[in-house]
Amino acid sequence: MAASGLTIMAVLERRIVKPRPVYLNLLEIRQPLPAIVSILHRISGALLFLVGIPVLLWGVHVSVASPEAFAQWKSVMAQPLWKLVALALAWAYIHHLLAGLRHLALDVHVGVELAPARRSSAIVLVLSLLLTIIVAVRLW
Repeated sequence: MAASGLTIMAVLERRIVKPRPVYLNLLEIRQPLPAIVSILHRISGALLFLVGIPVLLWGVHVSVASPEAFAQWKSVMAQPLWKLVALALAWAYIHHLLAGLRHLALDVHVGVELAPARRSSAIVLVLSLLLTIIVAVRLW
């Protein structure tokens, strides 16, 4: 009995060497295309929530306040900086919509294999950029 007690004590006293965590630089890791689309989906959602909703509410509030306020809002929105903000919000909306539809398809197990997932993520990126360019041409 004493010998087995010593063996257990010897096992408990040994230090377990665990490998230290590796510092991962997320900017240096090459992400696959579906991961990039997923990250952009989150970024576009945050952009819409944090910037899009306040700008939209401000625009609706000003547009129904008075005709003069609406004319002032139109003159502000005609400035290049606000056009860029509107263009960024248009991209965020388009990308978030298309990536959301892609995620819904993945949720019902459509296109979950590697090749279709890569293809659908490329389609989302290309379509969101093309539709944003169309919006930019119409905006300017």
